[in-house]
Amino acid sequence: MTNIEIRKITINDIDQLQKIGKQTFYETFSTGNTEENMAKYLEDGFSLEKLTTELNDNNTEFYFAIFEDNVIGYLKLNFGQSQTELKDDTAIEIERIYVLKDFHGKTVGQLLYNQAIQIAKQKNANYVWLGVWEENPRAISFYKKNGFIEFDKHVFKLGNDEQTDIMMKLKLNK
Repeated sequence: MTNIEIRKITINDIDQLQKIGKQTFYETFSTGNTEENMAKYLEDGFSLEKLTTELNDNNTEFYFAIFEDNVIGYLKLNFGQSQTELKDDTAIEIERIYVLKDFHGKTVGQLLYNQAIQIAKQKNANYVWLGVWEENPRAISFYKKNGFIEFDKHVFKLGNDEQTDIMMKLKLNK
């Protein structure tokens, strides 16, 4: 696909961020989880209060993928102490790359990923890391294709369900 714009998100975009966040998370994970756990996570994880805090955090950045004036995906990056786990000042965490189901396989995720790597290089990061649900083979394959390797696991709570995420990282050439 051509003509996809990647744009940094500001606090003024919070309603669109909440909408795309909830929709893409639901599309991605609803079939493997209970409605109750999904509802709880969507309510808590994408509340306006939580998104406001994240958008006001200088160590977190969000980007939209926009096609024909419609938001079709987004990216969330964490730096320094805002990383969910490692909190390594020489690393950047890709916390989220989500794309609407209708746009899967159309390079949108790759464009968002490329934005993340470009920012990591601008910030002189040594490596980029992320966590991906062990039951999401599509995402695992995407990151492996882009050179990521597994290095650990951690628990991700979705409602009352403890799930295992595979932690992956990519060392950047200096």
